[in-house]
Amino acid sequence: MKKIRAWIYDRLGVAELSKFGMKKEVPLHSHTIWYYTGSSILLFMGIQVVTGVMLAFYYNPTIKDANASVARIMTEIPLGWIIRSIHSWSATFMIAIVIIHLLSIAFTKAYRAPREATWMSGVFLLAASLAFGFTGYLLPWDDLSLAATKVGTDIPRSIPVVGAWVRSLLRGGDDVTGDTISRFFIVHVCVLPLAIFAILGIHLFLVQRHGMSVPLKTGHGPEKNDALPFWPNFILRESGVWLVLFGTLVTAAIFLAPSLGPAANLMAPAPAGIRPEWYFLFMFQTLKLFPSRILGLNGELVAVAVMGAGLLLVFLLPLLDNRPAERKGRVIRYVAYATFLYTIALTIWSLL
Repeated sequence: MKKIRAWIYDRLGVAELSKFGMKKEVPLHSHTIWYYTGSSILLFMGIQVVTGVMLAFYYNPTIKDANASVARIMTEIPLGWIIRSIHSWSATFMIAIVIIHLLSIAFTKAYRAPREATWMSGVFLLAASLAFGFTGYLLPWDDLSLAATKVGTDIPRSIPVVGAWVRSLLRGGDDVTGDTISRFFIVHVCVLPLAIFAILGIHLFLVQRHGMSVPLKTGHGPEKNDALPFWPNFILRESGVWLVLFGTLVTAAIFLAPSLGPAANLMAPAPAGIRPEWYFLFMFQTLKLFPSRILGLNGELVAVAVMGAGLLLVFLLPLLDNRPAERKGRVIRYVAYATFLYTIALTIWSLL
């Protein structure tokens, strides 16, 4: 056994990794708690992968069998209902943690040089997480998921020139059909995992390359802070956070398991009071606020343009606010913060 362990340690470089972990330090300050959100994303991503593979064993992405296969997972496959529930809730938790992680970076100004690319890769991570939620929502193929997908895929139609093409690309045709299920399933289990693994790899490399950001003090320059060894001290604390999050996830999955409606009817009208998942509610509410025509322009187009401009501003925040410790760029920073607050406010409004 000693020879086997020595062989594994030598081939995998375990000793070097251990030295790196003990050498690496995590800054200790009043905002250290936000560091745990980054590792929590990895936790929920891992849960998504494991439960997603288990569900894919039994799911059939066809218009005839999609809903029935999900029903079979929930009623016939041993513990299938809890696996589906954990998969659904971990997606919600992951998107929430990604948003919290970005907000913490924004309000502590951790996007400042040389971490601009780290912030931008984080925004891409949020976009990929939202795409996961959007493509996965259709897969149960019930009336609610069908109606919500019709609304979501119809939004690009207002974009000039390419709008109709984008909608057709998303749907696989002029309407949401069995081709849409197959397309969303392939994107959900093949394209997006490859994309998010690449984004995570780049993001983690940048974090290691530039280190963890330390908040700015009242004047200029970083605060003087103590540090905590990454291994084993910080890892032990992270394990406690992971345990609490996993316990919360399992509790929610057991007591608030998602339901499954009857198989979608392509000819049936949309259910009354339909709303998307909570992370798309701000878009839903924004589209409701804008009238059909604004200064001769299509109101939906204006709404999409406003939301797109806000998201672009958030993405470019490190470049526009390149001196966060000085007065320069404060207007840009406040506009970006207003975008965050607007998103949160409209999400809450749509729930009332």
